[in-house]
Amino acid sequence: MSEKITLAIASDLSGFPLRCAIVEYLQGRDDITVIDFGIESADAPKPYTQQAPKVAKAVQSGEADKGILICGTGQGMAIVANKFKGVYACVTDSIFSGERAKIINNANVITMGGWITAPFLGVQITEAWLSVAFTEKMEFKKDFLTDNFNLVKKIEDENFA
Repeated sequence: MSEKITLAIASDLSGFPLRCAIVEYLQGRDDITVIDFGIESADAPKPYTQQAPKVAKAVQSGEADKGILICGTGQGMAIVANKFKGVYACVTDSIFSGERAKIINNANVITMGGWITAPFLGVQITEAWLSVAFTEKMEFKKDFLTDNFNLVKKIEDENFA
């Protein structure tokens, strides 16, 4: 990546160790500014329903370009994040799913499960997601993917006030 991006990240207690590993990785990159919404320690837990909106609102407002959310499975964070217009969150549990979240779905938020994903793998998933662009490696389906992403936005417009 050549331009600097801002990435917001948060976790609940179940995602705390994985979030710490990913934040450490991101802070070591010169092309990323990290907004870390915590949790700040295992002694100060907050539920996913409080943490996910922080990242979703940052992405929605443009304060952050992308976001990462981590709970036990990644599923609760994805459900909450996707309640915010303009946020496209995908659960990722492998390098392939992290990469494809961006390539196929144009995800601006990924979620992971701290009960499922080891910290070293979470870093690799993050790196894979950040390293590709929408439709990259699938240029033969670019029109299809773009048309469908536009349909997702149309569905969103019809269902969000």
